[in-house]
Amino acid sequence: MAPGRGSGAWCGRTGKRRVRGVGMDAADLARMYRETRERLTALVAGLDKVELGTPVPACPGWSVADVIGHLAAIAEDALAGRLTGPPSEEETAAQVDRFRGRPMAQTLAGWTELAPRFEEIVAAFKVSPAVIDVASHEQDIRGAVGRPGARDTEAIREMSGWLLARLRPPVRLRVAVEDTRIQVGPDGEPVLGLTTTRYEAFRWRMGRRSRGQLAALDWSGDPAPVLDHLVIFGPARADIIE
Repeated sequence: MAPGRGSGAWCGRTGKRRVRGVGMDAADLARMYRETRERLTALVAGLDKVELGTPVPACPGWSVADVIGHLAAIAEDALAGRLTGPPSEEETAAQVDRFRGRPMAQTLAGWTELAPRFEEIVAAFKVSPAVIDVASHEQDIRGAVGRPGARDTEAIREMSGWLLARLRPPVRLRVAVEDTRIQVGPDGEPVLGLTTTRYEAFRWRMGRRSRGQLAALDWSGDPAPVLDHLVIFGPARADIIE
């Protein structure tokens, strides 16, 4: 499921440093979607029937095949005019149901065929959530089948910045990642600090960490005031171990 509604970027305060993902070129978004899709389809094409049926802890109730069905349906529905924004929970459930039982080769072929036109939409309307969605689900699937990788891709580096800049905590929060610090929230002191990585930030912003895991991050103080403001979806009901 794609995060939030709309694709405009909000800026966090970072001094003179650029927040990754903010002010990104439209062509970059389409390319990142394509590169992630191609990497994911290559991975899934090599899975056997048992692996395709593996439950995905980050997407309760879904199998690996269901996640791919959801991604393929996003492109199909957008191009058919059935989708003009991120799908609702009901629309997402209907998408997954529609693709259940289809041979995976057919699902992948259909997604691959429609993708170039969908990527034109991603570029034309700067649909950052589409890039976040496919990158999130790549990691969901990798975690489910025990094939870790692609954690330092351009999509994750850029979209983690996009997601962090959209944090709206009730107190001043400074998030330090590998290459920058991003401050968000109302002005004032004290400032609560969090040291993390771009990959972890990408995952917890998208609800792929439990509340306990969020509390256990590297905080400079008591994170209680912000724990309920860190995720777009979730948090996860159980720990997600990757």
